[in-house]
Amino acid sequence: MSRLKVFLPCAAMLLALGANAQDRKAVMPDSGDPGQMRLIKEVRHELVMLPYYNVFDNLSYRVDGSRVTLMGQVTRPTLKSDAGNVVKRLEGVTQVDNKIEVLPLSPNDDQIRYAVYRAVYGNTALSTRYGYQAVPSIHIIVRNGQVTLEGVVSNETDKNIANIQANGVSGVFSVTNNLRVEK
Repeated sequence: MSRLKVFLPCAAMLLALGANAQDRKAVMPDSGDPGQMRLIKEVRHELVMLPYYNVFDNLSYRVDGSRVTLMGQVTRPTLKSDAGNVVKRLEGVTQVDNKIEVLPLSPNDDQIRYAVYRAVYGNTALSTRYGYQAVPSIHIIVRNGQVTLEGVVSNETDKNIANIQANGVSGVFSVTNNLRVEK
């Protein structure tokens, strides 16, 4: 039985499907089990199709046989429950462990979210490469004034630009840059 953790959006999966994958990353299982791969694709598809999933949410999941563990942070409690519900209905899923964290409601955090969004995606180098996607690849997670950048970028320069832009926003206490550079 292979264990697998996938971050949404999922690059290797989109590459396999022939889509633009600059904002996606996945950890693929060694076994290449077709049933496991089908389940991975279906879970990913259902999660990215959630209507309120956006740049301020970070979803990831782990597939372990027929068990799916959902992780990440969301701004809406309904997104957490919707994610669990759509995955539970998939054929081949016997158990869903929903560990998605719902971020606290905070007008201050909302202001920081939008300011960091404007700073990151307002930068010409980042906006043209990442800003024109249905769900942009740089996700902005804000909890009590602390910003975490999640996702995948094309190169180290883009990662550093996003970090500098986020650090320059007034009201941000700290920035954790978890952006991964696509290989």
